[in-house]
Formats: sequence, structure tokens, C-alpha cells
Amino acid sequence: MSTTDSLVAAAEAHSAPTYRPLPVVVAAADGAWMTDVEGRRYLDLLAGYSALNFGHGNRRLLDAAKAQLERVTLTSRAFHHDRFADFCAQLAELCGMEMVLPMNTGAEAVETAVKTARKWGYRVKGVPAGMAKIVVAGNNFHGRTTTIISFSTDTEARADFGPYTPGFEIVPYGDLTAMRSALTENTVAVLLEPIQGEAGVVVPPAGYLPAVRKLTRERNVLFVADEIQSGLGRTGRTFACEHEGVVPDVYVLGKALGGGIVPVSAVVSSAEVLGVFRPGEHGSTFGGNPLACAVALEVMAMLRSGEYQARAAELGDHLHRELAALTGTGRVTQVRGRGLWAGVDVHPRYGTGREICEKLMDRGVLVKDTRRSTIRIAPPLVIAKEDLDWGIAQLRGVLGP
Repeated sequence: MSTTDSLVAAAEAHSAPTYRPLPVVVAAADGAWMTDVEGRRYLDLLAGYSALNFGHGNRRLLDAAKAQLERVTLTSRAFHHDRFADFCAQLAELCGMEMVLPMNTGAEAVETAVKTARKWGYRVKGVPAGMAKIVVAGNNFHGRTTTIISFSTDTEARADFGPYTPGFEIVPYGDLTAMRSALTENTVAVLLEPIQGEAGVVVPPAGYLPAVRKLTRERNVLFVADEIQSGLGRTGRTFACEHEGVVPDVYVLGKALGGGIVPVSAVVSSAEVLGVFRPGEHGSTFGGNPLACAVALEVMAMLRSGEYQARAAELGDHLHRELAALTGTGRVTQVRGRGLWAGVDVHPRYGTGREICEKLMDRGVLVKDTRRSTIRIAPPLVIAKEDLDWGIAQLRGVLGP
């Protein structure tokens, strides 16, 4: 038995089967490339679901983390530390907002946004106690906590985890009429992904996000944008909302904010919204810790240059042109996305999404499937153009003439 087979078997024997990873065991990584325990190299076209926007082993981020590791890593929020104020101020500025509530994971940030919207609804909007409603979209993915899966339409995520948390209404993504009908005097927020990642990198119809923004303002409802996967450079802008000229009331951020080194997430909004909290009402031991803040500060410094957004836009245009050519062959039925982010629907005769991913793995390319026949492509923003072209060529090879 090979080292890979042994490690895969051990993992499957001793870890709960909540994932079905490809049978590759990564031992090292650099930039857009990963190396397994057998010494084989793979092109990473997933980037940790956008957590690795700046690539594996980014020297600037590693140096920031190492420097902070030598000083202090955790204080808890029982005390102040010397990186926290800058982290909050700079993240608020990056978002054009005023206040930051830091957490760790994306799901924690979404839970925080839900609690924020409800408390704002009761304290500011005047919704009767226990009556707050949040409108969400079908085929959403915001995490896997009990509350979040309560408003999921994914049966795999929901089955056997009830009873479910009430207070949510689900409408079709991109359907403005349904959205308008769902809003009532007790609606406190609309929670949307500007681009739905797990659904297959689904971009809403042009004008949808601005129309939702206008509608929420008219109805005194918070517009909460989950930019955990789409934000921080992935789509060619700092935030995916920018493509439609939209500024939400609340940003929910995560993944790339931690630079692929530590889990960092945050809810960012106005003082009116986040100012509803009082000490003891919400928090996290590790949220906003010194190490997390140090890494996130370097992430923000990198984003301020605009280099990574521009690179994602330029290479993204190239990626989508190359993928669009596959639709003319009948091998691919549809390509969606923005920037360095694409959902590719493969014709069933060429195999399921999982089968395509396994064939690409054999050719040295790592991607991940979703929705049975769709593969997602989201390379690190630092990927070289020739490497991206090589990866696309492997996809062509898998799909055949």
C-alpha cells in the first residue's frame, strides 16, 4: 500500500465522514502549486474555497504571522492588544463602514450577522419581540450551523438536524418580484451572496442587486452581503457588490481575510447597526486575536495596492474566454462567474463533476465539484498565466475532442 493510500485509509478510519475529499494527501505548497506525500505536484485551482486568494506560503503573510508569533498570539477580548484598534479601523475603512465585530469562521460571522440584524430590528426598527424575519435566497450557502442550515434548501445539509430555527423566508435567487412580496413590516434583513458559490458560481441577473438595495432602503430593511467567498479580490474587485455599484448595510467577511494562515472573519457595518450590542451580549474568545489581526492587517495592505484585484480581473477575463470556447464544443453546457471564479457545467455524457475532478487529479490539477455536474475553478490570484493555461488544457484533455 502506498503512503497516500495508508494516510487516506487512516483518515477515513479516525475522522467523522463529513467530507469526501479527493484521494490526494498534500504535504507542501507554494504559490498555486501543492506537492503530495509521494512528491507529485498539483496545480491548485480551488484555493481553499477562496481562503488562499494570495497563494500558499505567501511571504508577506508568513512574515507578518511569524513576527506576531514571537510577540503575543492571544489575549482574549478580556483585554486590549496593540493590533486590535488598527485591524478594526482599517477593515472599517476598506469597507467604507464604521464598526467591526471580529469572529473566526465564516459560519460564525453569518451567525453574528443574523443576531445583529435581529437586535437592530428590535432596538432600532421597533419590530415586536420575537417577530423578526430575515429573507434569504434559495440555493444559498452560508455555513452549516443549526441556524444556518435552517434556511438552506440543500437537503443534505438539512436532513436529520431538526428542529429548525424559525424566522427566515426563502425566495428564489434573482427573483425581484418574490423578494418584494416577501418583505413585511417585521423584516429586519435580506441576506444574500452577491454571487452564489456553492450553487455553482451563480451570478444574479444584471440590475438585481441594485434593485434589492433600493427596495431594502425603501422598506427600512438591512441589506446583508455575504462576501465570505466572493470578497477580497476574487471577482476582480475588492467586493463582488462593486460590480453592480452596490454598498450593503452589512458586509460578512471571512476566508481570504486570514490569508490562508489563520481563520479570521468579521461583520462590518455602521455604528447605528453594530452599536446595538452591549458588553456580554456576543463575542468570541479567539475573535480579533493578535495573530489574526496581524495577518489580516497585511492582507488589507496587499489589497490597498489594487494589484490583486487587477490581476483577478485580467486573468479572469482570459479564463472565461477560454472556458466559453468549450461551450461551443458541446462538452460544457454553461460557464458562469466573475474574475478568477468560474462554475463549469459539464455535459453528463462526460461524467459527473466528481468524476471530472478525479480525472483532473490524475493529470495534476485539483478542483472541486458541486451540484453533481458542476466543477468550480478558483485559483489563487497569484497564479501565473501559463499555469492557468496549462490547467485549462488539462480540462480540455479530460473532456476529450
